[in-house]
Amino acid sequence: MAGEALAPKDVAQPDEGKTPVFGEVATIADERDITRGYIGQDYLYPQDRLLQAKGGDIAVYEEILSDDQVMACLQQRRRAVVSREWEVEPGGTSRADRKAADFLREQLKAQRWDAVTELAHFGVYYGYMVAELVYARDGAQIALDAIKVRKQKRFRFDLTGRPRLRTMAQDGGEALPPRKFWHFSTGADNSDEPYGLGLAHWLYWPVWFKKNDLKLWLQAIDKFSVPTSVGRYGPNASPADKAMLLQAGRSIRSSATVIVPKEMELAFMEAQRSGVSDNAALFDRMQGIIAKVIVGQTMTTDNGSSRSQAEVHMDVRQDIVKADADLICESFNLGPARWLTEWNFPGAAPPRVWRRVEDAPDLKAIAERDGAIARLGYKPTLAY
Repeated sequence: MAGEALAPKDVAQPDEGKTPVFGEVATIADERDITRGYIGQDYLYPQDRLLQAKGGDIAVYEEILSDDQVMACLQQRRRAVVSREWEVEPGGTSRADRKAADFLREQLKAQRWDAVTELAHFGVYYGYMVAELVYARDGAQIALDAIKVRKQKRFRFDLTGRPRLRTMAQDGGEALPPRKFWHFSTGADNSDEPYGLGLAHWLYWPVWFKKNDLKLWLQAIDKFSVPTSVGRYGPNASPADKAMLLQAGRSIRSSATVIVPKEMELAFMEAQRSGVSDNAALFDRMQGIIAKVIVGQTMTTDNGSSRSQAEVHMDVRQDIVKADADLICESFNLGPARWLTEWNFPGAAPPRVWRRVEDAPDLKAIAERDGAIARLGYKPTLAY
């Protein structure tokens, strides 16, 4: 009919959608992801454009860890997580649920969960983490003999987001057995990037500018800390005389005394710093950017901050600590904690490991507050 547009055959009609469409539609496989183009293999490369521009080798980000400010701030953030006490709570109220929680608690104590968390936390820096679970028989139960956090560079991810182990024979990675590796990713802006996008991506340029600024700064110190020597020779000076005068000028830096013929003269010319950028300001600026990227602020990493300022900024950092703790614990709960429970306690609700990030309530302040309002007639309930 004139004036009516025909609906394309692949567009859902109004009478459709009565039942849900199960499974994924916008998958990465079968060349359906236009952002990656033609893949041509059964594994994925990181979509980090900075890393791609640097050759795609994660060693670029490993070098950044040698920076003192990066390591200090990462250590502060990492230890802020492991310093919080961890707990294992049952997934339900049944006897089997409690037994599963007790079992997992003992397993994590034996594996030194804080030490495992410290290594796993580097996944926040790189964008992803892969750990191998080494199982052992403990009577009739399957226990953890070790949790080994592996180097990120040793793994690729397939089109479904599962890790593959790179070997000398297979750079694309070999398929791994199920329920053997625990992994997580973080920082990416979509679910299609199993490599995540770690802090290293945002730290590359500040560290690069800082490193090069420091190099120029040292050159400036070398140039302007000692005046430039000027040698003057007479019109009849021979090439040997000129060479001797030049050598005497060079010796001024390392010798307290030099001698030249009476007919020659050595003087100093003061270098004037005109139009030279402030290297110290740029250095401090990059230090501050690095701290903000990692811990979310600079007050607890830089000198000159008041205690009140630091306490305010610690609250901001606490949000980051909670996010890191939840990332590691929740990924473990969805993986190893569930697998061990299903193997050893069939039918039990999987327990949950988590860290108590919030500070304990100030009981003295609460008591003083309750006492004040009690004098006004407030009577707390028995449950309170």
